[in-house]
Amino acid sequence: MRLRNRSAYAFLAPYLLVFAAFWVWPIIDSFLISFQNTRVNPWTFNLSLNWGRLFGDPAFYNALQNTLIILIVQVPVMITLATVMAVLLNSPLLKARSIFRFAFFAPVVVGEVAYAAVFRLMFNVDFGIINKLIGTVGFAPVSWFAESHAAMVLIVIAVTWRWAGYNAIIILSGLQSIPEDVYEAATLDRVNRFQQFIHITLPLLKPIILFCVVLSVIGTMQLFTEPYLITNRGGPGGGTETLGLLLYRQAFQSTNFGYASAIAYTMAALAVAISLLNLWVGREPK
Repeated sequence: MRLRNRSAYAFLAPYLLVFAAFWVWPIIDSFLISFQNTRVNPWTFNLSLNWGRLFGDPAFYNALQNTLIILIVQVPVMITLATVMAVLLNSPLLKARSIFRFAFFAPVVVGEVAYAAVFRLMFNVDFGIINKLIGTVGFAPVSWFAESHAAMVLIVIAVTWRWAGYNAIIILSGLQSIPEDVYEAATLDRVNRFQQFIHITLPLLKPIILFCVVLSVIGTMQLFTEPYLITNRGGPGGGTETLGLLLYRQAFQSTNFGYASAIAYTMAALAVAISLLNLWVGREPK
């Protein structure tokens, strides 16, 4: 038995070594870097420099506020929309369901630069199609890239468009695992479709929806692409700067790796805390 275990670990050893070298050690090293002053050469240990700055930095609180606003607004909207989309995709009345499923999932595989460029064109204040549509109903054009609130709405729309279909496919897999016998019994008891959705579908889908919420929370806490590419690096005036973008600026523009590491660990801690809170709220009663 021991020889068999040794053989198994021998086969696993190359993977474990690579995992330790390129995953475990960088995580530990970045934590150690967060306690160093990386603005001097050589780097020196300073226990409170980066963490002390973190809790008194207006730029950090601005990025944290923007990230939490996107999280609180965008994630519930996206999960609700994804659930509705999944129910529609699962309907036997829908023809060519495979085509629609691919269409809803397609935004995930679209190149980030390409889709950001399309959004910038669509929401252009002068010739964008969105402002043209707004003008047809009598409203003034919106300066999507010059007003902080409008830019934040644009980020929410972009992230929802990109990831709603992805979550819908995950929720759809949960829908398809629900036995039809449950619905047939409910129909015999004269329970209408809406009541079936509220009292049968949603409770049975709760673990899948919680999984999507946790993934969305983690993704939102490290949101970078949309504010960097669509709203021109977190503009206007930092109105859409997120924690991920702040980390990038500190690490690769200011080369302040110690402060960037402190931001990274704060992001990870917040993502874990919010995810655990969601799991606690959605736990099954004993």
